[in-house]
Amino acid sequence: QAQLVESGGGLVQPGGSLTLSCTVSGFPLDEYVVGCFLQPAGKQREGVAGVESDGSKTYADSVKGRFTISRDNAENTVFLQMNSLKPEDTAVYYCRIQPYWGQGTQVTVSS
Repeated sequence: QAQLVESGGGLVQPGGSLTLSCTVSGFPLDEYVVGCFLQPAGKQREGVAGVESDGSKTYADSVKGRFTISRDNAENTVFLQMNSLKPEDTAVYYCRIQPYWGQGTQVTVSS
């Protein structure tokens, strides 16, 4: 059974940066699509970025140019580098390998 564990969330000022990690066990990472999602308080979960098994990447329009997703197959870990953070990026961030989800990590962007 797959297990996904996110880490790296926290409190950051507007304009700051954070790097989230999603460490996967039970799946060879390079054979699956890994998606990153966010869920603001009281709102629906939405896709942020994804990395395909062939390494191709997709991003939501709201994060293009600011967020970068990458994958370390040796470490079975996906990273989401988040730059130029805005208050509206505040949310719980999740990673997913269907149908499995991680537990989420809170990101708060506030001065």
